[in-house]
Amino acid sequence: MSESMKVRVYVIRVWGDNPKLSTALKLVRHGLAVRASPEEVPRGAVVLDPTSRVVLAPIDREFVLKSGLVVIDSSWNRGVNDITAVVRRLRGCRRRVLPLLRAGNPINYAVFTKLSSVEAVAAALYIVGLRGQALETLSKFKWGKTFLNLNKEMLEEYSNASTREEVLRIQEKYLRKYGLV
Repeated sequence: MSESMKVRVYVIRVWGDNPKLSTALKLVRHGLAVRASPEEVPRGAVVLDPTSRVVLAPIDREFVLKSGLVVIDSSWNRGVNDITAVVRRLRGCRRRVLPLLRAGNPINYAVFTKLSSVEAVAAALYIVGLRGQALETLSKFKWGKTFLNLNKEMLEEYSNASTREEVLRIQEKYLRKYGLV
């Protein structure tokens, strides 16, 4: 599958913020994602899960290409309980946490790890080497370029890593650089 073929992006919506403000639902409205229930997600899909202990890495590309990418759209104010409940219902999916990145959205601007759903999707696509689809995803938001500019260096390094361990080493470098450890 070439990069010109779109990866299927699934949105599982959990009760949360105003649906009109949901970045994930905006992707659905633009035809860049489909809304799904946990039972509709194909086995083998990569689920962006902030509670996972396995970091997303370029080696996840084949799984994303074959079965898709899943974002669980929930308000940060509700915590991870919503995500955990949904993840339990997913069967045969690969749970991945994103490495360190900064939000570019106006609500959490420059806050580490507090990404909107669209930022998480775009970051995942970028890291697995689907830059074109990542950029298209971000293009639907006025602040999409801001997210990319804040994270360009990290995204490039993560996307060029050979192993998960290398992604974690790169993340550690940035944790130190920004005084987070």
